[in-house]
Amino acid sequence: MKTLLNVVWLVLCGFWMCLSYLAAGLLLCITIIGIPFGLAAFRIGVYALWPFGQTVVDRRDAGAPSCVGNVLWLVLAGWWLALGHVITGVALCVTIIGIPLGIANFKLIPVSLMPLGKEIVPTDQPFAAR
Repeated sequence: MKTLLNVVWLVLCGFWMCLSYLAAGLLLCITIIGIPFGLAAFRIGVYALWPFGQTVVDRRDAGAPSCVGNVLWLVLAGWWLALGHVITGVALCVTIIGIPLGIANFKLIPVSLMPLGKEIVPTDQPFAAR
């Protein structure tokens, strides 16, 4: 079932959301200071490409730098990536078939707003990162 949902997700919105994360990552990697943010964007872009069967968990070793970085991320890229998830999620929820995909889009909003200090792991191993 996860594979079927991922294929439908890829066709309807995953490819475009992944491209938006890749664009944000490339823009952020232009400067040396933005490289950690660009890497976070690439990591979330892969997650946005194939989200079913994966989950986001907090990293225990994340500290104050992640908090400061998340504030900068929110200002630089997070708000418009989250807006893309909101728009796509609402559009998918218009149809009955798209409701699970729309809900998955809404679940991506928190990680798109604050990605630092998070790790993406398979759903069968959610505590492996801790």
